[in-house]
Amino acid sequence: MTLAELYETIDGDYEKALRVLRMDKLIDKHIRKLTNNGVIDKLLAAGAAFDAVQLFESAHAAKGVCGNLGLMKLSNAASEIAEEFRPGSVRKMTDEEVKEKIAAIAALYERTSDGIRAYEEN
Repeated sequence: MTLAELYETIDGDYEKALRVLRMDKLIDKHIRKLTNNGVIDKLLAAGAAFDAVQLFESAHAAKGVCGNLGLMKLSNAASEIAEEFRPGSVRKMTDEEVKEKIAAIAALYERTSDGIRAYEEN
């Protein structure tokens, strides 16, 4: 499986990742790290604890990491959570809606992780 095929499998934006990281070698290095770097795990843990400060911080970090890797669905979902819990902003979602968004992020991450593991096996 090539990087482009991986991105097709996980519904990522390979061209965006290439624009940011500039070479396949760096994309490969960082996409492999995603499942071990804990950035999404921290977001999911913050969601489980419903810790507003941690939700903002971890979602903001996930937004950036995933955006740089061209994983725009994950990045956009994390961005929604970051904006919801940005210090000083007024919440617009109910707690239940936030929990649904966190569950959607977990599902997207699982699909992405499965694709990355398949890529690593090849």
